[in-house]
Amino acid sequence: MAAAMARGWARSGSAPEMLFCDLDAERAQRLANEVGGDTRADLRSLSADSDALLLAVKPAALDDVAAELDGKAPPILSVMAATPLERLNAAFPGVPVLRVMPNQPAEVGRGLIVHAPAQDGAEALVDLLPSLGSAIEMPEETMEAAMAVMSCSPAYVALFAEALADAGARDGLEPALSLELVAGTLEGTASLLRERDPETIRKSVAPPGGATEAGLDALRERGFSEAIAAAVDASLARFR
Repeated sequence: MAAAMARGWARSGSAPEMLFCDLDAERAQRLANEVGGDTRADLRSLSADSDALLLAVKPAALDDVAAELDGKAPPILSVMAATPLERLNAAFPGVPVLRVMPNQPAEVGRGLIVHAPAQDGAEALVDLLPSLGSAIEMPEETMEAAMAVMSCSPAYVALFAEALADAGARDGLEPALSLELVAGTLEGTASLLRERDPETIRKSVAPPGGATEAGLDALRERGFSEAIAAAVDASLARFR
């Protein structure tokens, strides 16, 4: 997710100067080259040369990172899942933290970025978010539910798009054209969802006895809605 944010900031044309450090030094260098940034060999030098630290490690690695930095850092932008502010504050006492979670469309400036209220000293970090998409503040205790809906779902949408495009190609469309038709339809429907509720759209497209109703019936028979709900619940269980 940190890479998506870096690409989004670079794409926006108003990117901060970005430095990268990763256990995989080659991966860090590739991303730095892609977005016009630079690398540092270790976390201490990265932290020393930074005005803010984007923390994107697995939760189990937090204590190791904090130990390497002696619990000291510039204001922290955390995109760590399943890592509440209480734990971040314990690892970095006195360091201002903004807990955020973007989704993958942040890479193209069309993301959703949910964040907890900024702690004192971390307010300026909020100003970095709008260039990635729409920033939404919410109570920290609701972030996991939001993440299960918006952070994981681009993968579900991509799976749906892949299946739909494959079906079109199977029925005679050129694969690239089929995918373009699917992408355009998803894009337009997303815009329409800001004007109408899902049920209204569904009923407008699916008059009784028509082809769309037949398709919806096939999805219902195979448990489409139940499968989506199960996916969200499974993701939420991991976040908690």
